[in-house]
Amino acid sequence: MYFLGLDIGSSSVKIALVASDTGKQLAVEQEPKEEMSMEAHQKGWAEQDPNLWWHYACLGIKSILKSTKVSPETIKGIGISYQMHGLVVVDAQGIPLRKAIIWCDSRAVEIGEEALKSIGPSYCTEHLLNSPANFTASKLKWVKDNEPAIFDKTAKFLLPGDYIALKLSGESTTTVSGLSEGIFWDFKQDRLSEELLTHYGFSKEQIPNIVPTFGLQGAVSAKGAEESGLVAGTPILYRAGDQPNNALSLNVFKPGEVAATCGTSGVMYGVTSNLSVKEYARVNNFAHVNYQKSAQKSIGKLLCINGAGIQYRWLKNTLGITDYETMNELASTVAVGSDGIQCIPFGNGAERMLKNKDVGTRWVNINLNRHQKAHLCRAALEGIAFSFVYGFEIMQADGIEPTVIKAGNDNMFRSRIFAETIATLIGQEIALYNTTGAIGAARACVLKEGDYNAFSAYTQNDYVKTYHPKKEKQAYQLAYNNWKKELNLILNTIA
Repeated sequence: MYFLGLDIGSSSVKIALVASDTGKQLAVEQEPKEEMSMEAHQKGWAEQDPNLWWHYACLGIKSILKSTKVSPETIKGIGISYQMHGLVVVDAQGIPLRKAIIWCDSRAVEIGEEALKSIGPSYCTEHLLNSPANFTASKLKWVKDNEPAIFDKTAKFLLPGDYIALKLSGESTTTVSGLSEGIFWDFKQDRLSEELLTHYGFSKEQIPNIVPTFGLQGAVSAKGAEESGLVAGTPILYRAGDQPNNALSLNVFKPGEVAATCGTSGVMYGVTSNLSVKEYARVNNFAHVNYQKSAQKSIGKLLCINGAGIQYRWLKNTLGITDYETMNELASTVAVGSDGIQCIPFGNGAERMLKNKDVGTRWVNINLNRHQKAHLCRAALEGIAFSFVYGFEIMQADGIEPTVIKAGNDNMFRSRIFAETIATLIGQEIALYNTTGAIGAARACVLKEGDYNAFSAYTQNDYVKTYHPKKEKQAYQLAYNNWKKELNLILNTIA
């Protein structure tokens, strides 16, 4: 018997099959093979056709069933992970009324800022744990203000994962975790935020039915079965945004546990039971996957760094180096501190953790007579690592007390220099695991009965290795202090 996992990203849809008794990966596939495109009709916009997500999910499901020769009758549960903060508006028949406004679309920033002032920072921090900012609620308000004919026809608004669940089951549903990422949830009252709904002029009727994060959320309908290749009646047992799901995939559930990832952007995601927020303008706070209304609250604090792995990829392409292993080998020939070069790696737009300042990428102290490719590679790795440490200090100020840090064995955490720099400066081991979002979503189906021991047993064979803090920290600390000094000089010159 098997569980099926879907990971609905903005670049591709990943599909995983795992054995339901052991959690062992059977296969993982991706559709399309190349990245999906985004539409940007104006500066700062980013849209996708949600039907593309469904199309590629169906292709991937059929492909993985064919390649593994697994009968769809043996799939006993479906788990869904998805790109966070997107907006899909559908009519009474569940048909999208426009393209989805996805996570990296910034058109609603001013709407969120106005809401923060009008509703009040006190309410937003105590009840929403966030500023409304550019999240799903503010994007829906943009539709209301700018496309009133579409808004008037909107029967339900959905997050990307909710839309895939709708296509599978024919039912519009969502979760508390999902509502919290859209900034619709009142944590203090443990209910929908009526104040936010009133301020934005939304009807409760537009809210999908709330289902548990773990447990029966719906079942594949006859139409969903026909289009996907699954069997009607197959239960949907789990749904969560990609970053909470990444934490779940790494078995991060308890206060003090932190999940990290560094692809194009970087994320530090820590779990806490404390509802107090100090850095709400720089750190996001959502209901974690194991949040329960009647129990101790489980909050996921998320800090995103836009300019992370994209900086290293840019350098690789610019220097004409064919692979990251070569870059890492070059970097290893240079001592800690990169002989004085500092890379400020924020060239992927405004950074929330820097209070939405657009710093750009800066290279400092390059000596044209002494510095070579190797120095640039080391400086880029250190600069990105330093940005993680800088962000982690913000999270600590916001109440995260780390007991363990886990990361996937992919992207930049495969670099020893990168991972050891972070581990040394924050004084915490970083453990790497072989897992993916799609695998985690599939495995999460076992949690329908709340069996965390079974889920933990699934992950035992994922462990790869641990990076330990270096005993000699002085050179790392000096390099980081110099980097932070340069960053502060830049921040002080930007309005």
